[in-house]
Amino acid sequence: MGTTSALAILRDVFGYPAFRGAQAEIIDHIGRGGDALVLMPTGGGKSLCYQIPALLRPGCAIVVSPLIALMQDQVDALTQLGVKAACLNSTLDWREAQAVEQQMFAGQIDLVYIAPERLLVDRTLAMIDALYEAGKLALFAIDEAHCVSQWGHDFRPEYLQLSTLHERYPNVPRIALTATADKATQNEMLARLGLTSARVFLSSFDRPNIRYTVVEKDNARKQLLGFLNGRKGQAGIVYCLSRKKVEETAEWLSAQGYPALPYHAGLPAPTRAANQRRFLREEGLVMCATIAFGMGIDKPDVRFVAHLDLPKSIEAYYQETGRAGRDGEPAEAWMAYGMQDVALQHARIAESGAGAGQKILESQRLTALLSYCEAPRCRRQVLLNYFAEEREPCGNCDVCIEPPELWDGTLAAQKALSAIFRTGMRFGVTHLTDVLRGKATDKIEQWNHDKLPTFGVGADLDDHGWKSVFRQLAAAGLVHVDMAEHGALQLTDAAREVLKGQRQVQLRRPAKRKATSSSSSRSSSTVVHSELSAADEALFQILRGWRSNTAKEQAVPAYVILHDKTLRELAEVRPTSHGMLAGITGMGSAKIEHYGAELLDLIRNEG
Repeated sequence: MGTTSALAILRDVFGYPAFRGAQAEIIDHIGRGGDALVLMPTGGGKSLCYQIPALLRPGCAIVVSPLIALMQDQVDALTQLGVKAACLNSTLDWREAQAVEQQMFAGQIDLVYIAPERLLVDRTLAMIDALYEAGKLALFAIDEAHCVSQWGHDFRPEYLQLSTLHERYPNVPRIALTATADKATQNEMLARLGLTSARVFLSSFDRPNIRYTVVEKDNARKQLLGFLNGRKGQAGIVYCLSRKKVEETAEWLSAQGYPALPYHAGLPAPTRAANQRRFLREEGLVMCATIAFGMGIDKPDVRFVAHLDLPKSIEAYYQETGRAGRDGEPAEAWMAYGMQDVALQHARIAESGAGAGQKILESQRLTALLSYCEAPRCRRQVLLNYFAEEREPCGNCDVCIEPPELWDGTLAAQKALSAIFRTGMRFGVTHLTDVLRGKATDKIEQWNHDKLPTFGVGADLDDHGWKSVFRQLAAAGLVHVDMAEHGALQLTDAAREVLKGQRQVQLRRPAKRKATSSSSSRSSSTVVHSELSAADEALFQILRGWRSNTAKEQAVPAYVILHDKTLRELAEVRPTSHGMLAGITGMGSAKIEHYGAELLDLIRNEG
């Protein structure tokens, strides 16, 4: 299979001028019948890695996806491109399902999206057996392959049975794809999916268009409002840990003029589906959600992801923030976190039914995330180091833009650790701070803690300063938060070296608290799309209005018609012919055929 034919499809069908990264190599490998595991960041063009081989190989490709709610949108997007696609899931009645199956045998469909539980029923397997015997199976694509990881937060038990595809259809190539996986999850995917002899394609995990910001949680709602200042009309996701907080935050944001919807596993399924559909199809909505929301979200114009609570690992954080800026345009990942978050996550690990080894692994992953939050160096460097990538400082995170001031915190650490030890390792940050600052509260007098040698030795720092010290000690692994003791801080073995003066502790000064935590530095972003002139901006808005109306008429999400990036390019270039339209990113032949005349008219009238 020649790369030239793949390139012709890329240009003619999908409207892209050239392959990115390892795409061409992956497509060639699958096209020749090889198996592959593809790890590529969200927005990196994973779908093309199986869609193009599906068009090049004879027969129908079967795409296993856990996301029934999104399948139709994926099919709609392909149909817009002139690709023959369908889905087989519980939303179809038996007549519709039968029609799809007949089209598969008749060679009238190139790609079929199917849920794993549907794929594994006897009737479906019998149909695939018949396709296989007739030589009409192009390939299997297993999307969101990390769902096979039993300790991942997206685990789907049906994925464990997908190794049957290899045993049952040995000559059909398989491609497993995911946007995130640390080394342990990669090995789990290869073993559980029977891909041990597959080629692994590992792309850079870097998402240069995302700006990362972490703030110390003070008044989280006020801080979120500061971050959202100037973002009305932008689509975004706000993650919270509890269902109650999701609903309260959505209500509160709507009252503040940011239309928001809730999404969590406790909502009735029709409500969840309706809210997800609205988020995908309407512009400028904010989704307040637990981690139940987001996997496989194709919406390319999510401009921000905000975390009001700490995720459970760097992997989860990377995956959740990766839902921003899939279109390559500037986007923001903003997070507020504090000691309470750390305590809650430790409690979650302690209370889980996992074995001791798994609990240790989860704790290590949480510690890595805390280190990311407190690291005094480039956020992107820390994030990518976790995925075994080396990077220069990015210039597009809060630490690069406003480097923190470092100080020798050894003495402060010794005071803090001593206060924890002398109070019996049974108290939380507030009480310990009162001891260090010499505040004679009723509780301190009740426990005689005003008689301790550490009482009042920390008057040089305020409450905010000590909170920062305790958080950094937890991130450095010197302190453990025990939720069984209501958030009590306890010393780890590593704390001994500090108390004995055998180890120095570098700390970062707490940030000066501003009304708007991150928006003040937004203008200095190193990743910006070219600013449109006033006239081009006016045309861009007209094109967006046209796209919105067209999407409503067809009952599909706006991005399925054309991406913002394509509209921006149309507004700047102002093509005057169908030939010129073919040079615009995202304008494949089917889109030019459907919309070319309308677009040229709009542009001409505005010219």
